[in-house]
Amino acid sequence: MTIVSASFTKRAAICVALFAFAGASLPALREAGLLEFVTPAYAKMRRDKLTIEPAAGGQGHAFDIEVASSEQEKRLGLMYRTSIGESEGMLFPYGVEREISMWMHNTYISLDMVFIRANGTIARIEERAEPLSDRVISSRVAVAAVLELQAGTAARLGIKAGDKVIYPLFKGAKR
Repeated sequence: MTIVSASFTKRAAICVALFAFAGASLPALREAGLLEFVTPAYAKMRRDKLTIEPAAGGQGHAFDIEVASSEQEKRLGLMYRTSIGESEGMLFPYGVEREISMWMHNTYISLDMVFIRANGTIARIEERAEPLSDRVISSRVAVAAVLELQAGTAARLGIKAGDKVIYPLFKGAKR
């Protein structure tokens, strides 16, 4: 037999009521322009493909990606997602090279972060970034983009610094 305290029951009822209110109010809040971001369920980022080719030669690795182009999309990133496929990722293009910092705030899945120079060369990889962490993860050098992949992808496929990302954004990255 399970004994449930009155305070637990009250807290649970409040949570259910708030959840129901938020769900029912979401479309109205969106129409009124009161939501600063688009929730992942509504997110429609541009989809594309890119390839990572080993610097030493050999077969490349193709990925289906979402491109976080706007500042709003970059702020949202992969937050609140509960999964990402083995050959999926999200590209964060920044244009001009600069040191870039990321974090895993509200990100429920572990990720590999691939920091990419303007010419498509991978500068650094942060493997298995901790979910829900507010620790700042820096590119440590000037880069033009970050590619987030399922945790363990870099190790599984042998992706490392010096490899080339083939995508139109990167100058000098040839097929």
